[in-house]
Amino acid sequence: MSDSPVNLSAGLPETVLPEPPAEMAERLRTAVGEPIERRRDAVASVVAAFPRFLDAWARLGELARDDVEAYACFRVGYHRGLDALRAAGWRGSGYVRWARPTNRGFLRALEGLRETAAAIGEADEEERCAQFLRQLDPDWRGLPAD
Repeated sequence: MSDSPVNLSAGLPETVLPEPPAEMAERLRTAVGEPIERRRDAVASVVAAFPRFLDAWARLGELARDDVEAYACFRVGYHRGLDALRAAGWRGSGYVRWARPTNRGFLRALEGLRETAAAIGEADEEERCAQFLRQLDPDWRGLPAD
């Protein structure tokens, strides 16, 4: 009999995305703080400067001029988010929880994609996104009010 400990899994793994560079986060905070008439363009400039910044894509989707533009922004954020999750060790299953602030850009993009899929009549995609959100974070109840 071996004296080596047995390592048991505690369930599904949890993935936490890395902290974005401070410059990115600060530029987005500043852009979101712009007056409403300049806010969308300010956030778009952050996306242009940092096209892998998930929270910037999600915020741009929230500021979109119509549902189609929003859908496109959220879809880019979602797909970039899947790439970021894979780079962080996610293997297609496990938790990605809202309680972890660095996961919020991805989850915000996925929730935005769900909402805009509904708005443009993509009911099957809306349901897939809703199910995925519940799988990633069983405590998911939608985005909290800002």
